[in-house]
Amino acid sequence: MNVTNISEIETLKQLQIADKTSENDAEKSMRFLGTFNQCIYGMVNFIGETPWELHPDDEYLQVIDGNVEVTLLAKENRTEISLSAGDIFTVPKEVWHRQFSEHGVKLMFITSSEGNQHSTKDNPNK
Repeated sequence: MNVTNISEIETLKQLQIADKTSENDAEKSMRFLGTFNQCIYGMVNFIGETPWELHPDDEYLQVIDGNVEVTLLAKENRTEISLSAGDIFTVPKEVWHRQFSEHGVKLMFITSSEGNQHSTKDNPNK
């Protein structure tokens, strides 16, 4: 069993996402807490824009502090969703998406543990 207090998110170093951000840098801003069915869950603290990602399962996002714009890139259209502290959002499975936070965001996530894709292309659907 794993018990974690949400206040532990305050101990995470904020990742400032830039072109030269490494996977090692990104992991320092995350805390993986455990598994849930075929998914992993954890917390992250970042500022900037993430690369595009796509998951085989829905992804759960819960904003603990700050604001974030989630951009969804379906084959036919592009949708932007604004989230702030207290908001919960489910990213649909198999939809490319990325997140941008101008002033920083702390959030919890539940996401697929396998089969994830990432892209730095402007439009990964092409």
